[in-house]
Amino acid sequence: MRMLTDAAEAFEAQEYPLTTDELIEAAGDTTLELPNGTETLGDALSRSSPETFESAEDAMLTACAGVSSKAIGRKGYSDRDPICMGEDGPDQVSF
Repeated sequence: MRMLTDAAEAFEAQEYPLTTDELIEAAGDTTLELPNGTETLGDALSRSSPETFESAEDAMLTACAGVSSKAIGRKGYSDRDPICMGEDGPDQVSF
């Protein structure tokens, strides 16, 4: 996924520890390509509470948690919903 590549490169280029505000200032304009549009790394990071990141991995986890609904394929969709009583569902497949 391109979003992860761009964000990882931006995070790896920083020296840690780094606060949320410092990271947004340094890499916040990085564009994240999402399935349903784009947003900036700064947008994703600003949705979390202020913190100090000790590593690029910490920053990546926070950014992934902060992306908008543009990162969701189909809202509300799940292929794991149970079949309702009285309905015929698909045949189960054994792997």
